[in-house]
Amino acid sequence: MKQNNGQIYVAVTGGIGSGKTTILHMLANEGCFTLSADEEGRRIYDDPAVRKEAEKYFPDCFAAGVLDRKKLAQTVFSDPEKLRILNGITHPAIMHKLFAKARASGEKLVFFEVPLLFEGGYETLFDRVIVVMREEGERLRAVGARDGLSGEEAAARIKNQADYAKIAKSGHTILYNEGDLAALKEKVSGVLHELLAQIG
Repeated sequence: MKQNNGQIYVAVTGGIGSGKTTILHMLANEGCFTLSADEEGRRIYDDPAVRKEAEKYFPDCFAAGVLDRKKLAQTVFSDPEKLRILNGITHPAIMHKLFAKARASGEKLVFFEVPLLFEGGYETLFDRVIVVMREEGERLRAVGARDGLSGEEAAARIKNQADYAKIAKSGHTILYNEGDLAALKEKVSGVLHELLAQIG
């Protein structure tokens, strides 16, 4: 297992509604150091350079320099090219901030929740990738309940993501979220213990 400056970086990824955030919370409860691209993404427009670039391409989504997040989401998730442009603006900045925090932590093992890991081509930056798999109907229900999206809106977001069924055959660690929380916690603990054993 290769290391990043003596640290081991593990990405947790999967489709929207697969349970990545729940798994990250479970890892944190086990005492692991965790970082979330989603959490960083909610603050990314506080970065003047990112906000300026986003406003350049999506001026209708800003009013007096203030971002209308809902309007931006509706704009990009209905147009793959616009989504590609926005991701090109925000994702590198988010990853830069996450890796800076990981290095500053000094922790030996760091878990990152990275929703669009494969879409951004970031998988090679990590020592291990955990792919969370969940049945699509369950994902649609989870996203609808969490974000207040209609089935159509949730399906549009899933459509814009990688084909995780193919990724599941690529040699990464696959974690199936198909039972209750107790079953999921047991699986997470198993993966963590395996990683800790490899680190020694």
